[in-house]
Amino acid sequence: MDWGTELWDQFEVLERHTQWGLDLLDRYVKFVKERTEVEQAYAKQLRSLVKKYLPKRPTKDDPESKFSQQQSFVQLLQEVNDFAGQRELVAENLSVRVCLELAKYSQEMKQERKMHFQEGRRAQQQLENGFKQLESSKRKFERDCREAEKATQTAERLDQDINATKADVEKAKQQAHLRSHMAEESKNEYAAQLQRFNRDQAHFYFSQMPQIFDKLQDMDERRTTRLGTGYGLLSGAELQVVPIIAKCLEGMKVAADAVDAKNDSQVLIELHKSGFARPSDVEFEDFSQPMNRAPSDSSLGTPSDGRPEVRGTGRSRAKRWPFSKKNKPRPPSLSPLGGPPSSVLPNGPPSPRSGLDPLAILSEISKSVKPRLASFRSLRGGRGAVVTEDFSHLPPEQQRKRLQQQLEERNRELQKEVDQREALKKMKDVYEKTPQMGDPASLEPQITETLRNIERLKLEVQKYEAWLAEAESRVLSNRGDSLNRHTRPPDPPASAPPDSSSNSNSGSQENKESSEEPPSEDGQDTPIYTEFDEDFEEPTSPIGQCVAIYHFEGSSEGTISMAEGEDLSLMEEDKGDGWTRVRRKQGGEGYVPTSYLRVMLN
Repeated sequence: MDWGTELWDQFEVLERHTQWGLDLLDRYVKFVKERTEVEQAYAKQLRSLVKKYLPKRPTKDDPESKFSQQQSFVQLLQEVNDFAGQRELVAENLSVRVCLELAKYSQEMKQERKMHFQEGRRAQQQLENGFKQLESSKRKFERDCREAEKATQTAERLDQDINATKADVEKAKQQAHLRSHMAEESKNEYAAQLQRFNRDQAHFYFSQMPQIFDKLQDMDERRTTRLGTGYGLLSGAELQVVPIIAKCLEGMKVAADAVDAKNDSQVLIELHKSGFARPSDVEFEDFSQPMNRAPSDSSLGTPSDGRPEVRGTGRSRAKRWPFSKKNKPRPPSLSPLGGPPSSVLPNGPPSPRSGLDPLAILSEISKSVKPRLASFRSLRGGRGAVVTEDFSHLPPEQQRKRLQQQLEERNRELQKEVDQREALKKMKDVYEKTPQMGDPASLEPQITETLRNIERLKLEVQKYEAWLAEAESRVLSNRGDSLNRHTRPPDPPASAPPDSSSNSNSGSQENKESSEEPPSEDGQDTPIYTEFDEDFEEPTSPIGQCVAIYHFEGSSEGTISMAEGEDLSLMEEDKGDGWTRVRRKQGGEGYVPTSYLRVMLN
């Protein structure tokens, strides 16, 4: 079925339909154009978003880039950026393959339609002109027939009129004959014109216009097919980028799965591990030892020579761990022979009752003073720290890593120079064998420069190797010291507990010296705790509470065992020998190491 046969009389309908089809094509082109603008704006905004959140610093200079979560985020941003690129590709394909091509095709269709309808209108105009000529010849034939009939009637009337002359009758007959002849000619012309019009009309309706309508039908069908293809291009542009977009989404999933919490924790350790040894335990400061206990009724804080004891004003100040308050340096908790430091004044002159040489006591005091501990800020290095070539301004672990990196870079550069030297030697051999290829002497400056670079790099490699060995030994030393200090609780005092040391006749010479006073003037050995107990009455009620922070066996005489976390009653404070008398809730009293307790006085 075609338009020329079925729609032979629907010229205006076909004109409106073809115009509507071209308008629809133009509307689709406009829609795709606006869709392209949307895609371009979307891609532009995605790229701006990615640029906003991408790290500003290069990956080499950004320590955060070593974390898996940061790497995954950057990979996620890159996948989004690639996704934006695919949206731009969609916009480009739609713009070129749909907007431009369909717009050009629409103009061609408009010209073809205009040509077909102009041809149809010309044929229609020709048919109308033939019909007008037919009508004119018909009217002429009709007029001539009436006039011929009128002339014949006039001639017959005059012929029957007796009053009419012969001349009038002849004239009337001639006029009637003339009119009849003219009517006959008009009839023949009308018949010819009618035959011609019918032929033209048949050609118009059965041949000329059906051909034009068929051409319009073919044009409209081609336009419709092309429009359907344009519809397919819209989805085809999307399907073309679907595999790449799927890869982008898969990359996002891979980036999400690549986040490794354990690895990030290890990276943080690698980045910021200083390698410093942990600070040693804070020593006990004994403020009760300056009291010299004499057998007489003299003052507890006044030596036998009558001069008051004065604390040294020139003591060095040590810095404790950053979370703690500053503390003052203190003398050793034990005497050189293991006894209690009751006869040694902190940072002051030795007690007259001490049996040790003053120089020996001062030596022990200088050994006991802890070096200054660095705070967190000093461990990291201040902002104004001078950068040195061996990276000694960095913590030991970071210094080792930086030296390792520098050593690897120097080794790579050295290998590169060695390869270049070998290549130059081979080229020189080729030039020597075939002089036409080049002058061997022209390579001497490059070979000399390469040799100088190799020697320089070898010296640098040796230098960095020496620094690296020193840094590694320092790191291992600090690590060993830290582990040795923190794998066990603090050692209990070397001196025996008071009850055991004052009542037992057996034991080492160190325990005896630490638990007994030097001989008095009358030659009698009086234990310090016996004398102290004579001057002060022993408390019968607790003076505070304490909690055991470590487990203690209490195997020696005078001591008592306790469990970690056990609540105890404080019966007597530490008198400077490192032991404190406590009472258990289940019953029983005894001495335990003071460093094993957390004391709370009433």
